[in-house]
Amino acid sequence: MGFLSKVTGHFINLFVFAWDFGLFILNILTPSHKSGHVVPAHAPGHGLTWPEYIPPKDGDSRSACPMLNAMANHGILPHDGKNITFKDLNAKIRQTFNFAPTFCFFVPKFAADFLDRSYWSGHFDLAELSLHNAIEHDGSLTRQDAALVPDQGKPDLELVRELLETATGTMPDGSPRLTIPDLSRALSKRRVDARKTNKDYTEDFFHNFFGSSNSSTMLTLFAGSIADLTPMLTEERFSENWEPRVRSRFGLTMAKFNGTVIRVERGVDTKSIVQAEGEA
Repeated sequence: MGFLSKVTGHFINLFVFAWDFGLFILNILTPSHKSGHVVPAHAPGHGLTWPEYIPPKDGDSRSACPMLNAMANHGILPHDGKNITFKDLNAKIRQTFNFAPTFCFFVPKFAADFLDRSYWSGHFDLAELSLHNAIEHDGSLTRQDAALVPDQGKPDLELVRELLETATGTMPDGSPRLTIPDLSRALSKRRVDARKTNKDYTEDFFHNFFGSSNSSTMLTLFAGSIADLTPMLTEERFSENWEPRVRSRFGLTMAKFNGTVIRVERGVDTKSIVQAEGEA
């Protein structure tokens, strides 16, 4: 049965990647959503109006992902963060962030697999997604490593402040924004620092790529806007009048997204950080 599941999983992945590339092409050929109309009419957040923000209470479940936590804090996912179906997560991510349907299937399916549950019928609590070295990883830009802070459901405000202060770009209105080089430098420094402070620090290509993927949502969905990222990363809250910056008709595909991820990860240079610290 295990062998059959693996074979089936490979076929599913091949289908999803082919589907994703097709959507990537369709996004090039079709007009984008108009500003203010990215979130569907029937979904929370349509018309730039989000449900009330309510911070988590004691006993509520939260994950290492600020965006999923924000969805719970605004009641898009259950506010207690519990008993969520993977299929419902798929639909809600699609509506809220305008990820492509391929992306919205692949990530919850990946989560179901590492939790050893069925994507089609399984449930989970948000905190369960913080399983170490699955989606959660060492060297996060918004969390201390799990070996140091086991509760990954809350941001480390000092890390977030350091990240936001690295912004060198500007939005069209002149406000600050994070750029690809900013994130590459921040990841470089964070990985070096984490290695020094966490004796159980782990790192490999998969975790590094996943870290750059998490960071790249700041550039794609938020365009690096500090005004929008500040409430998202500190309070895990949508800013007033926010909507996804990706307006593609079929949503942000993995093919498009990975173009940003690769550029961020290629810019990571931990050796230069170590050298600079040695010369200081």
